[in-house]
Amino acid sequence: MPSLAEMLAKARRAVLRRGVSEEDADELVQDAFLKIEQYERVHTARSKEALLVTAAINLSIDRARRKTRAPFVDLSDIHAIADRTPDPAQIVEEQARLRHAAEGLAQLPERTRRILLKRRLEDLSYAEIAASENMSVAAVEKQVARATLQLMQWMAEW
Repeated sequence: MPSLAEMLAKARRAVLRRGVSEEDADELVQDAFLKIEQYERVHTARSKEALLVTAAINLSIDRARRKTRAPFVDLSDIHAIADRTPDPAQIVEEQARLRHAAEGLAQLPERTRRILLKRRLEDLSYAEIAASENMSVAAVEKQVARATLQLMQWMAEW
């Protein structure tokens, strides 16, 4: 009885003779081996080698038929064409999250909210905000830290 490596090599050679690429041949032989393993759980095979070679050849024939019927379809790229936009449930959930964040932002004192928005949305430096608000840089840093902490706690409750 030949070893497993010899059986796999024989099946691979048989598939390669049918004009299958080396990468596809490896994949077909692996698929055939898995099918044989499943088959042998229920049935007994007289020759595992013959069964493996036949299964690999049949899989190569099936693949060739699929390519002739739909030559433009490459099923290996099916995930590349998947729609990456969020589904409606995700959109609704994110909108609710934004509304909740806006409510938390609205609860901040006006000056604190203005300072936080200048820092986070307008990307102003602490020094620029301090100059525009007639405050020290340390006071601006504290305001931003407090506002951020309050919003984090607000969102954690959601």
